[in-house]
Amino acid sequence: MRCLVTGATGYVGGRLVPRLLAAGHEVRCLTRDPRRLRDVPWAHQVEIATGDVARDEGLADAMRDVDVVYYLVHALGQAAFEDIDRLSALNLAVAALDAGVGRIVYLGGPSPDERASAHLRSRGEVAGIFLRSGVPTVVLRAAVIIGSGSASFEMLRYLTERLPVMVTPSWVRNRIQPIAIRDVLRYLVAAATVFPVQLNRAFDIGGPDVLTYADMMHRYARVAGLRRRVLLPVRLLTPWLSSHWVGLVTPVPNRIARPLVGSLIHEAVCHEHDIAQYVPDPHDGLTGFDLAVQLALRKIRDADVETRWANAVLPGAPSDPLPTDPAWSGGSVYRDDRTRAVDAPPELLWRVIEAIGGQNGWHSFPLAWSVRGWLDRLAGGVGLRRGRRDPHRLYVGEALDFWRVEEIVPGSLLRLRAEMKLPGQAWLEMRATLDEHGHTVYEQRAVFLPRGLAGHLYWLAVAPFHAFIFGGMARNIARSAERVPAALSAETVSG
Repeated sequence: MRCLVTGATGYVGGRLVPRLLAAGHEVRCLTRDPRRLRDVPWAHQVEIATGDVARDEGLADAMRDVDVVYYLVHALGQAAFEDIDRLSALNLAVAALDAGVGRIVYLGGPSPDERASAHLRSRGEVAGIFLRSGVPTVVLRAAVIIGSGSASFEMLRYLTERLPVMVTPSWVRNRIQPIAIRDVLRYLVAAATVFPVQLNRAFDIGGPDVLTYADMMHRYARVAGLRRRVLLPVRLLTPWLSSHWVGLVTPVPNRIARPLVGSLIHEAVCHEHDIAQYVPDPHDGLTGFDLAVQLALRKIRDADVETRWANAVLPGAPSDPLPTDPAWSGGSVYRDDRTRAVDAPPELLWRVIEAIGGQNGWHSFPLAWSVRGWLDRLAGGVGLRRGRRDPHRLYVGEALDFWRVEEIVPGSLLRLRAEMKLPGQAWLEMRATLDEHGHTVYEQRAVFLPRGLAGHLYWLAVAPFHAFIFGGMARNIARSAERVPAALSAETVSG
C-alpha cells in the first residue's frame, strides 16, 4: 500500500512511519517543513511532501496515488484549536475524496459526551467529519498512551517521581483505560490492510487494565522502585489550577497540560473491543500497564527514546530560520560573538558541542540557566525540562531544552533556535573550525532580533550578564574538549 502520514514529526507519527516501512508499505510524509525530517533514520526511505492541512496547501499533490491516509495532527495548545482542527479535517477529507483515497485512519480520543472537555469534543468532531466524508474511515479512540516520551507518560512520571506527597484534584479517582504505545502502533499498522474495504466506523482501543489516575501513580511508583506515594485529594483544585500545577512540576507546559488534564476529568474507558474481530489480540495478550511502564523506563534508561512529545513544534514558537541577509533587511540585530583556541582535535570539540544541554548542561552558571528556565515556565513557555532525546546525538528539528535544533553540519556546526518566551527571535550557533595554521578554534555566536521596544529593552537588560554566561560557556566548552582523551568514545562525553 502507499500510505500518506500526516504528523510524521510528532510522537506517534514518528514511530508509525518506520513500522509501516517494515511492513512493506510505501510511505509519503506530509510536513510543513521538510528540514525537520532530514536527519531521522528513515528519511531516505520515504517520500516527503510539503504542505499544510490547516491552510489547504499541497494536499492534492500529497494525496496523489495514495491508498491510505493517516491523520495524526491536531492543534493541541493553540488558541481557537477547535476551529483549526475542524478546518484541517475538512480540508483533508475533501482532498482525500477528490483524490480517490481508499481509507482514512484517524487516532482520536475517547468518545465524548455532553460533559466532555473542549479537547475531547474537538477530537470527536474531527472523527465525525471523517466518518461522514465519503471516504471509508477507521477511527481509533485511545485514552492515555503509555510510552517513553509521550506527554501523558511524562506527566505521570514526573508527578509521581517528584512529589512523594501530593495534594491532588478529585479527578485522580476517575477510571482510565491506558494503552501501551506498542499496541497503538500495532493497530495503526494493521489498519492499512486488515479491515474490509468499505468499513467506516470507530473503535475503542485500550489496554487490559482499568485504573484510576491514583492507581496509575501508585503502580508507577512500585515499578520504578519508589516508595508508595501519599495522595490527598482536594475538590477545590480545578482543572485550570491542576494544569498550572502540572506545568510547574512536569516538563509539559500548561498549554499542553490543560487539554490533557481536561481529558481526565471524566472517565475514559472502552465500551467495546470490537477491533479484536479484525486485529486479534496477541497470543500473550495486550500490554499491561506495569509492563508498559517497565518498557518505557528501560527506553529512557538506555537513551533509546524513539520520539518525544517535545519534538512537535509548540504553537507560537518561532519557525523562521536564521536570516542570511548580512544587512538583516534593514532591521536591528544584536550579537554576542566568542572565539576560543582549543588544544584538541576538532572532532573532540564537536563531541562536546553535540552533547550540550539536557543532563549534560550548558557549561556555564547552572543556576542562571535554571532561573531562566523557571522564568520561562512561569511565563507559559517550555522551560528547560524538555531535556534532550539522546545524551550524545542530535538531529534537525528536535527539541533541546528551550531550544529547537535548526541546523547541524556534523563535525562543524550546531545552530539552535530559541523557543523560550522572548520579545523577539534568538539563535545560538556553535562551530568547530580550523584556523589558517590548522589549529582548532571554537566559535560561538548568539543572535537576537528584537521585536518592538520591549525587545530592545530586553537585550539591554540581559547584555551585562553575557560576559559571564556566554563567555563562561565558550571557555568551559573549550576546556571540556581539551580534557577529553583522544581515545574516548562519543558515548562517554558529557558536559
